[in-house]
Amino acid sequence: MSRVFFAPGRVNLIGEYTDLVGGLVLPAAIDLGVTLTCEPADAVDLRTDQPSAGWERYVDAVERELAACGRPPVGVRGSLTTSLPSGAGLSSSAALEVVIALGLCAVADFALEPLELAQALRRAEHAAVGVPSGIMDQAASLLGRAGHALMLDTGALTYEYVPIPDVLSLVIVHSGIHRALAESGYAQRKRELESGDPRRLRHVRSEDERVLAVAAALRRDDRAALGELFRAGHESLRTDLEVTTPELDRLVALAYEQGAVAARMTGGGFGGAIVALVERVTAEAFAARVVSAYGPEARAFVTEASDGARELQSKR
Repeated sequence: MSRVFFAPGRVNLIGEYTDLVGGLVLPAAIDLGVTLTCEPADAVDLRTDQPSAGWERYVDAVERELAACGRPPVGVRGSLTTSLPSGAGLSSSAALEVVIALGLCAVADFALEPLELAQALRRAEHAAVGVPSGIMDQAASLLGRAGHALMLDTGALTYEYVPIPDVLSLVIVHSGIHRALAESGYAQRKRELESGDPRRLRHVRSEDERVLAVAAALRRDDRAALGELFRAGHESLRTDLEVTTPELDRLVALAYEQGAVAARMTGGGFGGAIVALVERVTAEAFAARVVSAYGPEARAFVTEASDGARELQSKR
């Protein structure tokens, strides 16, 4: 009997790089993600129709980490498909890790609490590619709730759900600049934060305050405040953390010109995408206008906050 699992990517509304030092984040799972169709087997044997370099490393690392947590050695045979663009800052690697873990745990009748599993998968990512990432991506994929963002304290590992006004859509626009965190300045920024660099820490302190302020603005549907807070967050990423690019800066400017309620860079920077909050009734037209103004290398995705990772169905 085949079983089907889905793990969403995530878009981070605000709270960038803060999870590296135990700060606050405000991501939302989205309706794009990775699907695993599988059945029990003697060993792990997976294939994908959209291969990316080194994806097998994530599979191996997740299998090893779950074994260390006590999962019985039951394999899976199956296939992976994805609707997530790689290198866009939407956590395609975390979605891959999560969906593999769901399948491996299910066939072995083994379970971990969501945040315990997120911690295990964070360790797996470190082992797979050596990127010193935080826990936000895996937690957002596992804990997502439709129509809500997840406000997560990455130090205390406590969280609450923040409703996103249902008249707003999330529009993600990829700059066309693909980046891999292992090859960017991501690890350097983590070292600078840990060493107490004043300018880098100023970003984290002000970003924690913005997470709380954005959550409050979402709850009261304060469009003006959201616009100001997203602008301030992007400017802090540009000047204090220095992780944006001219392409991302241009996309944010275009988003506001085309009527976004709020817009900023999302993800680790050095390329990737922006996120914009846009009136739902105009979201598709907005996305088309931004892509037209930016150029053919851009790609836009109109998406919604979605539920977290789950089993979709069983097939006989």
